[in-house]
Amino acid sequence: MKKTKKLFFVLFFLFLNLNYALAEEKIAFVDMEKIVKNLNYGKNVLSRISDLNNNNIKKLKKREQDLKDKEESIKKKQNILSEEELNKEINQLKMDITDLRNEKDEMVVSINKIKNKELNNLYQKINPIIQSYMDENDISILLDVKSIVFGKSNHNITTQLVDEINNKLINIK
Repeated sequence: MKKTKKLFFVLFFLFLNLNYALAEEKIAFVDMEKIVKNLNYGKNVLSRISDLNNNNIKKLKKREQDLKDKEESIKKKQNILSEEELNKEINQLKMDITDLRNEKDEMVVSINKIKNKELNNLYQKINPIIQSYMDENDISILLDVKSIVFGKSNHNITTQLVDEINNKLINIK
């Protein structure tokens, strides 16, 4: 009986001390999307990606309109052309449509590759700055706001990090 009491007291005090040790860790959270969107460098990256995407959309819409015009032309010639020539033009239209779909898929893959490359480059530039900020402010753990259910707003350091990164990226360039 004495041994269980002693064991109980030892474990009780051990758990009490464990909570104090964990309470000293400083935790903060940030909104990485907001950081990227509000950084001067991030705005430039997102603008380039958006411009490239808009140019691709314009090209695709123009090709789609050309194919629609071609389809209308085939419909108008339907009664005039021989069946063999009509089938030939219809098959050509189907091949053009398939080419357009393939081109669209390639553009999407290309945009995604460029976006990932640019964002990875951005994260490589800002990672040391964030790490430095964490060291200066004695922050042990930094979480993304997407993984936080509830948190005090004073633990959100997004705006401070945006200012810090913008200042340091200007000095790097």
